[in-house]
Amino acid sequence: MKKVGVSIIGIDGLPPRYGGFETLAEHLTRILGDAFEFTVFCGKSRGGIDVYNNARLVYLPLKANGIQSILYDIMSVLISLRKSDILLVLGVSGAIILPLIRLLSNKKIIVNLDGPEHLRDKRGLCAKLYIKLSELAAIRSADVIIADNAAIQTYVKQEYNSEAILIEYGGDHASALQLNADVKAKYGIPKTYAFSVCRIEPENNIHLILEAFREAKDHCLMLVGNWTNGKYGRHLYKDYHSESNLVLLESIYNQQTLNQLRSNCRMYVHGHSAGGTNPSLVEAMALGLPVVAFDVTYNRETTENASLYFKNAKQLIRVIRETTETDLQKVGAKMKEIAKRRYTWKRITNEYAKLFTS
Repeated sequence: MKKVGVSIIGIDGLPPRYGGFETLAEHLTRILGDAFEFTVFCGKSRGGIDVYNNARLVYLPLKANGIQSILYDIMSVLISLRKSDILLVLGVSGAIILPLIRLLSNKKIIVNLDGPEHLRDKRGLCAKLYIKLSELAAIRSADVIIADNAAIQTYVKQEYNSEAILIEYGGDHASALQLNADVKAKYGIPKTYAFSVCRIEPENNIHLILEAFREAKDHCLMLVGNWTNGKYGRHLYKDYHSESNLVLLESIYNQQTLNQLRSNCRMYVHGHSAGGTNPSLVEAMALGLPVVAFDVTYNRETTENASLYFKNAKQLIRVIRETTETDLQKVGAKMKEIAKRRYTWKRITNEYAKLFTS
């Protein structure tokens, strides 16, 4: 019996390097690779292998990010028409073509929205208008819309009077590890520290986090991110890297090293204010870390209102200084319980498998 063919469109490629969609593609192909025939499109920065997790990799001479992502996704969609039965589109960069595909083809179209991208502060006016139009095209053309957070479900209903299916991300691939001698020596680990990992962007409220820890000098913070990729990151790094209680590290792609660093922190600080269910947050929850999250609906939905929250630097300072170790342990235990119940890849991939076969 011929397997159902599924094209995964919208990521930079496999193996995963960074980002929630790549991690999703990794687990879909690894867990469901024997049941479905996956095709994964990869950007020009990738190369070297033709098959990964039983998935066929197709390389395009374009970048998967930035302005080229529009043509990259459109090309992926067009090629998929002769390769696959189902188009799993991650994000809406190239969704502007989906109304035409709906007219010309009977392929099943599944779109994971990744939140209302046009509302992100980092977008310019033209980019916001295009993304909004592309989002509308996705909503009107897709057979299934996936929201990774209940707040996004609500947004889709209120904005478009359409229904979205809630499927979040898994976090149980993150493993708790003890710090080894090499990592301790390389990074100069403080005895106790808070930890955060994210892209260095205004919407992740890095400035608030750094401001709070500069004030709370008796508490250390290790923050991992792409400091050199933009003016915001470079400016913050220049202002804060010399602070004795702040350890600002460039992006770490080795998962074992990353897991060692975050597994042993006193608290995990999550500053994201947009994007739905953030993969780094559910990974921290799966590790049982005491989560201190920026107070927005997305984060409250993910943590079931059970973590600690802050809206500004003063509130974060209060959490850092006044939360007892006993209370932190209770929060960590609750985060782990939620993650075991909701954010496992077995459950998540099973939900996708149902969509592929229905």
